[in-house]
Amino acid sequence: MTDNIQNVSRALRADVVTLNAISNNVANATTPGYRAERSAPTFQSQLDAGTSAVAIDLQDGPLSVTKGPLDLALRGHGFFQVQHGNQVLLARAGNFRLDADGKLVNANGDSVIGDSGALTLADTAVRIDAKGEIWSGTRSMGKLSIVDIADPAKLAAVDGGFRYDGELTEWKGSVLQGAIEHANVDIAGETIRLMELTRHVESLQHAISIYDKAMDTGINRLGE
Repeated sequence: MTDNIQNVSRALRADVVTLNAISNNVANATTPGYRAERSAPTFQSQLDAGTSAVAIDLQDGPLSVTKGPLDLALRGHGFFQVQHGNQVLLARAGNFRLDADGKLVNANGDSVIGDSGALTLADTAVRIDAKGEIWSGTRSMGKLSIVDIADPAKLAAVDGGFRYDGELTEWKGSVLQGAIEHANVDIAGETIRLMELTRHVESLQHAISIYDKAMDTGINRLGE
């Protein structure tokens, strides 16, 4: 009986994590560059892990063409690097702009990092090629620092982007100038996940009810 209660408890904790992931995905469905959170696909895998294993979905999101010279979208696995306070974070959203000092920054005001540090541009009249090189006419203004990751399990969403404590690898994707990548969230899919989760919670409630009746019967028999 104790093992059964522990399994139900672990499954409920897993469901809470899954519910939080679904909520985050739906809330950020319109956030540029947002990466959806995915949980363990099966009930048994949740039990084996002790909780619902949540990972970041690295698939490309849909694009909107803006023709803005500082709107950049990544295709394929990879992340921009930005300076967020005293730490370097990874970011997928490429809706950049120039601040008052001419620094290239993201929507949060974090500096976008190039191969030689923070990038500063004289104006927005630039061409950015598929490899992330920034050109003003025939003159290179720097190159975006874009990286890939070796271990997606170590990627964690935080305020301002993603924290990653693993090994960085060579980026092999491409940059598309004049476009914004949307969140890779499938609202219809999230709705189905929520329905499945609701049914699973109901089954756990039924299991708890059966256990409670069994315990009540056992205690009454002991009293006799």
